[in-house]
Amino acid sequence: MSGHARTPLRFGYGTNGLTDLRLDDALALLADLGYDGVGLTLDHMHLDPLAPDLAARTREVAHRLDALGLGVTVETGARYVLDPRRKHGPSLLDPDPDDRARRVDLLLRAVRVAADLGAHAVHCFSGIVPDGTDQDTAWKRLAETLAPVLDAAAGAGVPLAVEPEPGHLLATLADFHHLRRTLGDPEPLGLTLDLGHCQCLEPLPPADCVREAAPWLRHVQIEDMRRGVHEHLPFGDGEIDFPPVLAALAATGYQGLTVVELPRHSHAGPHFAARSLPFLRHAAPSVPVPPHGDPSATPEGSRTP
Repeated sequence: MSGHARTPLRFGYGTNGLTDLRLDDALALLADLGYDGVGLTLDHMHLDPLAPDLAARTREVAHRLDALGLGVTVETGARYVLDPRRKHGPSLLDPDPDDRARRVDLLLRAVRVAADLGAHAVHCFSGIVPDGTDQDTAWKRLAETLAPVLDAAAGAGVPLAVEPEPGHLLATLADFHHLRRTLGDPEPLGLTLDLGHCQCLEPLPPADCVREAAPWLRHVQIEDMRRGVHEHLPFGDGEIDFPPVLAALAATGYQGLTVVELPRHSHAGPHFAARSLPFLRHAAPSVPVPPHGDPSATPEGSRTP
């Protein structure tokens, strides 16, 4: 029997793009479609991080992920999980120390959840600079608030992957490196690279961003996007040339998930989940897989019974 080809990349889909589905239904859908994993946004409808019995509920999700053969990363970008009136509020940059502490508490909970799920990273972002706050103060707050989270991440053995987000204090790869140097390059601190954001605002093309970011890459998000417009688009609706970007990502040896990020298309989440994976597999580089039965046919790091 002849072999076939597969991509060395592992694709997932974000639950923030499946918010009309129960979490168990969303996980089953992604497994049925052939995804390798899930980007799990902790939110009131999907493993609420603030509701009682979080540890017990997390164990149930861990068992379900294992039964479905899905990898996971934990994302913390829920819009209103902490404050029903402020999108992504409070942030790590808020003037009120009690408000900053609430965001820190959420991230500490996310680290514990990630450790219990066997997640490959915890994602977070800086937040928007509040009115009346100067840049130096904002950077100081970010460094101070992330310190206990990085300590927890180190203890849990789960990297913290900070995402450059357009409009935030930490918006670019250069900003990530500024934070990294400010903190003394701590081992648990890594990078979430959103490939659409590279197209949107980075000076380098997305493939070059991938190569430049490779040493710190701990999580990847993917969608289409246009230059200068921060709008997450389905594949084919933007300007990104995906084959060279995915080839660059594969060449780095990145082992984590590459997660489709379409939160504003959640109303048709199952449709876009079904569309996205064939597109990505077609655009991604492939490597030969030996015939079935060859012991070397099991990819390194794959789940086995």
